[in-house]
Amino acid sequence: MRDFENDWDDYKATPFFEHGDERPSNTSDNPNFYQVMQAHMERRSFMVGGLTAITAGLFGATLTGRAALAQSAAPLLGFTAVPLSMDDTVVVPPGYKVQVLAPWGTPITGDMPAYTTANTGAEQTMQVGQHHDGMHFFPIDGSSTDGLIAVNHEYIEPRFVHAAKWAGQALDADMVVYDANGKRDDDEVLKEIAAHGVSIYRTTKQADGTWAVVADPHNRRIHGLTPMEIAGPVRGSAHVVTKFSPDGTQTRGTLNNCAHGVTPWNTYMTAEENWAGYFSNVDAEQPREHKRYGVSAEPQGGRYGWHLAASGADEYIRFDASTKGASATEDYRNEPNTFGWMVEIDPFDPASTPVKRTHLGRFAHEGVVFAPAVEGQPVVCYSGDDSRFEYIYKFVSASPYVAGQTDGSILDTGTLFVAKFNDDGTGEWLALAPGQNGLTPENGFADLADILVNTRLAADKAGATKMDRPEWGTIDTNGSVYFTLTNNNRRAQTQVDAVNPRAENNFGQIVRWSYANADHTATGFEWELFVIAGGARSSATVAGEALGEENTFACPDGLWCDPNGRLWIQTDMGDIGPTYEGPLKEFGMNAMLAADPATGEIRRFLTGPWGQEVTGVVTTPDGTSMFVNFQHPGAHASDADFAAGNFGSTWPHGDATRPPLSGTIVITREDGGVIGA
Repeated sequence: MRDFENDWDDYKATPFFEHGDERPSNTSDNPNFYQVMQAHMERRSFMVGGLTAITAGLFGATLTGRAALAQSAAPLLGFTAVPLSMDDTVVVPPGYKVQVLAPWGTPITGDMPAYTTANTGAEQTMQVGQHHDGMHFFPIDGSSTDGLIAVNHEYIEPRFVHAAKWAGQALDADMVVYDANGKRDDDEVLKEIAAHGVSIYRTTKQADGTWAVVADPHNRRIHGLTPMEIAGPVRGSAHVVTKFSPDGTQTRGTLNNCAHGVTPWNTYMTAEENWAGYFSNVDAEQPREHKRYGVSAEPQGGRYGWHLAASGADEYIRFDASTKGASATEDYRNEPNTFGWMVEIDPFDPASTPVKRTHLGRFAHEGVVFAPAVEGQPVVCYSGDDSRFEYIYKFVSASPYVAGQTDGSILDTGTLFVAKFNDDGTGEWLALAPGQNGLTPENGFADLADILVNTRLAADKAGATKMDRPEWGTIDTNGSVYFTLTNNNRRAQTQVDAVNPRAENNFGQIVRWSYANADHTATGFEWELFVIAGGARSSATVAGEALGEENTFACPDGLWCDPNGRLWIQTDMGDIGPTYEGPLKEFGMNAMLAADPATGEIRRFLTGPWGQEVTGVVTTPDGTSMFVNFQHPGAHASDADFAAGNFGSTWPHGDATRPPLSGTIVITREDGGVIGA
């Protein structure tokens, strides 16, 4: 199984490849999570091969106890489950209504240019970006009707970005257009870079109950050219010295912003996920900090070829990480090292400079989730590395949390850990620190900065457990931590049969763990599976039942526990459209479900339009308005479809002559009540 990622000559041909997935790069011998689960069952003398064995072997006694205790509690889920859908629309339960808010191209700052398919790069810097992902609602003065939305923009679909200019050309979702000299148009590159990053805008609830974007001094676009500070142990090190920043203290931009986090001091954290694909390095031998993360070795490599902008401007050629000068101060060999971090943004200070917090590690961050802050105790947060066979991390600060005084600098000193899941249902956090777990100069790790720039290699050396695409995390009201493991393929699809429902792990699962006395600083924990996703013959809930008509789902991704204790689960099965044929067809379009963490009950709450991924969820403080994102509607359209003017989806405008738009929806109840209750 450890060689699975090398079984295909072209990694894009692997099952469930999605646009933007990074090149496989983990060649360590560390055990993967499927092997740990299998050993866990064997240790408990259960026969591998049947759903009953999986259920009995993987769901621990702790869950059963929680479920029993919860039988007398008031039910958390008060809505009627929606059916599976194959329609190009949004479906919510009876008694709920939906409004579209701030889709891609919505003007929020500057000259407030209206969206058109022919917007310039400069205009995109003043508009909401493309491909919405993680987000948060920051209430103003505690209000549930007035606040700031901070929303990530993970990546772009160039053919839609330049729909007017590229009309009629046969282009798939990843392709860009080069001129006869193999160069790219500068304004096209600017527009693409500007469509990435983060949008911050004020939104208020109107008298008629709808929400509106408000022109406000807080409104801001942060994108791939925005100046950034580098903080923490990597700041000023040789690893991040570039022509732009000879002292290694700054960089430009944030890219591939997936999920997010919110600090206890009320700032926004945006994650840099599959950033490696934006760079090219054609050196004869790439340094390990490029190779282990999948930086392209092709001359026209780099996801969108930004380094080939015709002007050769410095802000574009930096995406070529090849060695060109006599030293790192003369080229951008270290530019990839300035990406792969968690970035802190103060949404209430539009003049502030975003800060890359390097002590949280460098990898394909899906997001970050903070444990409840305890006065006088360290700050603790978790992050997943969203790639097949990668790891889950935890950071514990060196300094204690002090309400009203603590700021982001507390994240610059402490200890980064990586998770090891043992086969007996216990786990341990392995420190990624100098001199610990084999991280010595003799083993290639000179100091802490070296460890953090090479976080994945450090985790390999420490002996962490390879996971099945760890994505979003959340913490429930009892202190248990949950992470989605979206999917992974243990063996070929032809090997799947009824008695081996997880043979390829096509459908994913959700793992959770807890600590004695809910002490998140502890280095030991107990783990169990909250749900094994899939169909009737390949799934199990915490109660030992198969998922059914009201709750079957696959590929859990987004995850959030609301203040009332409901666990919201969002799916990402890829770019599925109405003509899709494959193992995920039975699940319809991507969806969002709600779960009761205590009983394990799950109900489908929402389904989305064609080709999209449901991602990002948050409510107002009173729980009566919920914000949810749809990313990349229409992405399943083929190159021939695009050439013919078929954009794959008409969401949200309902106009087949216009490209679809990623966007946010607002869900409210017709009676004004709490969402999900």
